[in-house]
Amino acid sequence: MHIGLIGGIGPAATDHYYRRLVAAFAARGAPLDMTIVHADAPTLLANLAGNAVAEQVAIYARVTARLAAAGADCVAVTSIAGHFCIRDFAAVSPLPIIDMVSAIESAVTARGLRRIGILGTRTVMATRLYGSIASAEIVPPRGAMLDQVHTAYTAMATAGAVTAAQRAVFLAAARQLLEDDQVDAIMLGGTDLALAFDAATAPFPLVDCAGIHVDAIVARALG
Repeated sequence: MHIGLIGGIGPAATDHYYRRLVAAFAARGAPLDMTIVHADAPTLLANLAGNAVAEQVAIYARVTARLAAAGADCVAVTSIAGHFCIRDFAAVSPLPIIDMVSAIESAVTARGLRRIGILGTRTVMATRLYGSIASAEIVPPRGAMLDQVHTAYTAMATAGAVTAAQRAVFLAAARQLLEDDQVDAIMLGGTDLALAFDAATAPFPLVDCAGIHVDAIVARALG
């Protein structure tokens, strides 16, 4: 199967998906057929902040048409924030979508998690991942901490690199959620959080949304 990725939202997230997909296919001894198109991270963040669903869907539809012309059989959006309009995009997409949100719900259910803290953009945190997780309670940071996480995250995603100060904000928010809110794990509700956290070395349990999505893409492509 020829995989189509909508990348660039942000650049580090695209690199993360690319590397993980290359490694996953190599581990299985399978050839990887993939095309990546670029969508602009600042434009996405502006559309997310303004709930400009139609505008973002039009961008996705345009770049997905390019993927289809290149021979792609499916499309995946490499951004959790970018899923704010995924239902509307699914209605017009020229290609079948490998949806991240449904894959996350399945993974959370399989792990038996009941209370999960979330980090990411303001919209992703405030909507508790778009209200899509029925099997667990999603808990965002409270008060000023939510704003600090959003500011640090959007700056990191736009730059494609994490600073020590940004990492400190994410760690402080995670500790607050674990200690004060007694969550079972921290959900990386922004793909670019892979710059700050690694599931293998993090000092607390993670729900690695990008990793879950990559696994779903691999399963679809090789299934």
